[in-house]
Amino acid sequence: MLQRFLNRRNSGAAGEMPFIDHLEALRWHVVRSLVAILVFAVVIFSFHGWVFGNIIEGPINPDFISYRLFCDLGHAIHVPSLCMEPVTVKMQTTTYAGQFLGAFTLAFIGGAIAAFPYIFWEFWQFTKPALKENELKGSRFAIFWVSFFFFLGVLFGYFVLGPFTFSFLANFQISDLPGSIETHPTLNDYLKNLTNIIVGCGIAFELPVLAYVLTKVGVIKPSFLTSKRRYAVVILLIVAAFITPSPDWISQMIVFIPLMSLYELGVLVSKRAAKGRKEKEEQQEEWS
Repeated sequence: MLQRFLNRRNSGAAGEMPFIDHLEALRWHVVRSLVAILVFAVVIFSFHGWVFGNIIEGPINPDFISYRLFCDLGHAIHVPSLCMEPVTVKMQTTTYAGQFLGAFTLAFIGGAIAAFPYIFWEFWQFTKPALKENELKGSRFAIFWVSFFFFLGVLFGYFVLGPFTFSFLANFQISDLPGSIETHPTLNDYLKNLTNIIVGCGIAFELPVLAYVLTKVGVIKPSFLTSKRRYAVVILLIVAAFITPSPDWISQMIVFIPLMSLYELGVLVSKRAAKGRKEKEEQQEEWS
């Protein structure tokens, strides 16, 4: 597969290149991506106090906008469970350098997320010579759509999934005796969980893009996605129930509907990609 990819890069605009030159080109794409991450990381580190207090701590701040909006929605539709319990835990560090290293972690993770469009652009520049002309036409606006769905997932994780998750975990009690066990998470634990949530959602929201690409290359068909819809519904309902442990169905639907909408959007873009692929094959048959 690697050799086939390199051969297609050779047949593209890059011309004939030995293997070492491909590695050299890849190295510079990686270097420029790391420089972009570093630039954003320096900016974030320079304002780490404001970034941490106003952005990173948002999902565990009792005054966070998501808590207020969900509570207002709960009052409007008479579902009080949407008023999530506020997170009252205080984070801690167990080493002298804990906060300093946490600021570095915050800066580089934030830098990688902020630089995502440029990182993907560099990846695109490396792979574009291996694409044929008709494939390039079918991949217009790829950078925009990949970045759009990634940041849409990040926002969903930050404003929806994060508050639900941290409220549930912080207020969960293993013992019936109140106050017998207190939760004191470390700074690294919080940053790790928040990163997993927002980056995981960012990747999960790439489902429509992935469905389009896999259909274009012939790996899957729209019929496969439609035939597996019932399994997707069950899996996503289980995920929503785990994320929103309250027993009412409305709060579970708040999480389920966006996830299921992504799946249905993936079906639609897969059908569109399959239609374009079929038209292309018919044109090739006419010329042959």
